[in-house]
Amino acid sequence: RIQSHTPPSPFTPTTRRKSTTGCGPTHTLNFFSIYKTTPHTKIHKMKFSALFLATLATPSLAFAPSRTASSPAVLSAATLEAPDADKIEAAAAAPAEESQMNVEKDWEVNGFVKDSDRVMPGRYNDKANSIAIPFLPRPTALDGSHAGDYGFDPLGFSEKFDLYSMQESEIRHARLAMLAVVGWPMSELLAPSWMLQDGCAPSVLNGVNPLSFVGIIGALGALGYFEIQTALRSNEETPMGKLHKNDMSAIWKYGVAGDYNWDPLNLYSSCGDDYKGRKGLRDVEVSHGRMAMLGITYFAFWEALTGHPIVENNMLFHPNALFPLLVGGYLAWSQIYEVGPLNEYPIEIRYTNEGEMKLNRLKKGLEETMEQSSESSAKVKAVLDDLDSKYDIYEKVGSAPKKLIDSVRSTYKYW
Repeated sequence: RIQSHTPPSPFTPTTRRKSTTGCGPTHTLNFFSIYKTTPHTKIHKMKFSALFLATLATPSLAFAPSRTASSPAVLSAATLEAPDADKIEAAAAAPAEESQMNVEKDWEVNGFVKDSDRVMPGRYNDKANSIAIPFLPRPTALDGSHAGDYGFDPLGFSEKFDLYSMQESEIRHARLAMLAVVGWPMSELLAPSWMLQDGCAPSVLNGVNPLSFVGIIGALGALGYFEIQTALRSNEETPMGKLHKNDMSAIWKYGVAGDYNWDPLNLYSSCGDDYKGRKGLRDVEVSHGRMAMLGITYFAFWEALTGHPIVENNMLFHPNALFPLLVGGYLAWSQIYEVGPLNEYPIEIRYTNEGEMKLNRLKKGLEETMEQSSESSAKVKAVLDDLDSKYDIYEKVGSAPKKLIDSVRSTYKYW
């Protein structure tokens, strides 16, 4: 059969059928009806139809455009049917779509964030024990995904309570402690005596005078009102909130605890304007905050036990030679030795990369210096012995202080 848009031949019986392409009715030309169907003409009919189809197909293929992809079509000597255009387009588009699906896109699509641009969970999944306490198992919720996570949770709070709420509480206490650990000694050094309690900073353990009590209540009231107004607000639509949501999208949907969208000096990108730099700076903040919480606790208990201010006779707050010597000693020690990883048992103190070489060089330098000084002292002693044998200098030098004292006393009769 051949599809045609030309009118049927008057010599050929036709059969009309509805068009599927929208181009009008389709006529079917039956070449077998030209001959009578007899047993003697069946072979001639087949040969004639095959020859006629080959003649039509040869010139049309010479001018036809080449196709990169086409659907397979079955041709026979007696039947030739045009392929479906929709199937050809679908077959040509299929490889292109498949190739695009296998390529990772470099842009965000409907909130999509690449794994290389966000924090991925399971940093410590290969560690069975805690890094902070190597002899205890690592809590399952503390897998290293969050800043300041070293697996320290001996009481198992991370397994019982909401982790985000505890992180929010920790970072608030850490920030307050960093302010307090500076304000406490500064108040004892600079504040007038009527604001202090026997020279100590006013506190629950030290006691509070009436004027300080009024100031403390006013400050706590103002901070409490600010917290009520800001504690339950959403930060998802703020600039920093959007960054944190993308950074933590593989962990949870909450972003980062302690996000108040406050960075007036633009320091948040000082360690790198990506998720690694932001997490590193949060790690520094929470680490300093933990040290400050320990420090302010020490201040309060020390003053409550001793009754003396923390700045009294303290090498950190008064000029002295001990503190610089300790700092210099630590720097010299750290050039030679280092502490091994805390997550490996036992914890070792070992040489640095060049520590042993530096220590050997130092020993050799000290030995050479001692040898040179001993040789120099021997030469000096030989010279002094020679002078003593000639001028008796040892006795004269030894008696010189006594003669000086006697001469001074002789100038004033009451001495």
